[in-house]
Amino acid sequence: MTIPALPAQPRARARGPVGVDTTRPSIARVYDYSLGGKDNYEVDRTAYRHIERIAPRYGDLALMNRRWLSRVVRYLAGTAGIDQFLDIGAGLPTALNTHQIAQYENRHARVVYVDNDPLCAVHGSALLAQNDNTHYLRGDLLEPGTLLENPEVTRYLDPDRPIAVLTCALLHHLDDHLDPATVVREYTTRLPCGSFLATTNFWGPAGEDPELHTLATQLEHAFTASGLGTARYRTREQQLEYFDGLQLIAPGLTELDDWWPAGPPTRTRAPEQRLILGGVGFKQPPPPPKIHHPR
Repeated sequence: MTIPALPAQPRARARGPVGVDTTRPSIARVYDYSLGGKDNYEVDRTAYRHIERIAPRYGDLALMNRRWLSRVVRYLAGTAGIDQFLDIGAGLPTALNTHQIAQYENRHARVVYVDNDPLCAVHGSALLAQNDNTHYLRGDLLEPGTLLENPEVTRYLDPDRPIAVLTCALLHHLDDHLDPATVVREYTTRLPCGSFLATTNFWGPAGEDPELHTLATQLEHAFTASGLGTARYRTREQQLEYFDGLQLIAPGLTELDDWWPAGPPTRTRAPEQRLILGGVGFKQPPPPPKIHHPR
């Protein structure tokens, strides 16, 4: 099977994709394992168990992130009327994928998944081969000009019409020197008015909750020690920078189960489940020009 290759070379990133290397843990495969998937190896399960020793309910966090994504895409494809989605860092296909949710609301919705891991692209392309409105490309968040200007992406998405860009559980894997806020701004400045940004990211509570912040620091170290690379638990203020120039949709940047919850909680939220925030931003049209009437 031939995977569409994106031509531009990405700039330096914190950690290259693992692909089919079974000697190194892969973030995509660990996430797959945490969701109960089967596309993972023992090295991934070992890395996951290393994190689980510090955060026993870490798997609940992955499920919570998936539920959040489901609620957000339902809102975007339904209430907001968005019919174009760019899901960056999509990982391995699993249950309740973006295209399934969006196309349930609008069967004509177009979804483009992008991941820099070749294994994810192979699996995704095979799974979606029979869906004309859904495509899985191999590419990188950090490529020059952004994915919004890549011809493989614009082949399927109209860059002049509103697009929902999804970066769920992705930006915290960028190291600080890559300046994720600037990376996001490069996307939002290119998006047409009426577009949305939806993102979830690990949270370092810092002064908001010093005890919880200690756990965040321990988990940062656990990611590095397990061979999974960068996992930056950034403060609320740092994450709000991702929405510069956008209108934050209520209830704002919140813990995931506080963003339009489907119902009352069924169990107490574990500390590790609190260490991730999500938000949705809207790019408003510019205000109409003021008309000055002569006296």
